[in-house]
Amino acid sequence: MYFLNNEIFESFSEINKAIYHLGKFEADRVGVTVVQLKALYRISINPDISLGELAEKLRLTNSTVSGVIDRLVQSELVERIIPPENRRAISIHLTEKGKGLLEKIYTSDSILIRKMNSLLEMPKEDIAHLLRLHKLVLSKLTLEEE
Repeated sequence: MYFLNNEIFESFSEINKAIYHLGKFEADRVGVTVVQLKALYRISINPDISLGELAEKLRLTNSTVSGVIDRLVQSELVERIIPPENRRAISIHLTEKGKGLLEKIYTSDSILIRKMNSLLEMPKEDIAHLLRLHKLVLSKLTLEEE
């Protein structure tokens, strides 16, 4: 029983490691960190996202994400927008420079994009089955209070 659990754990660890290395390679190539790259991607698919929502999607604390956003603002890749109707709310947007950086990854000969797209070559039934299994594993590993 222990061996099987260890084998499952090792499998997920290897997949995580491979994804991290692909992300690190691309992040280094465009001059940002992996966390900054993930933040830029999340902001690109969630325009007007708040800091709290971004932290939740990245599974990081608000203070950690605030520091990440500070550095992205300094690099002119994102901007904080304060809507006039609610001055306490702050939304985060990509700047043109930030959009350009992501576009560079999406349109270039990106190994990350190539590898991730290769997953889509799997039969749709296999992908659906894999996603069902991942949800099941996640439900078994998630603490009740989360």
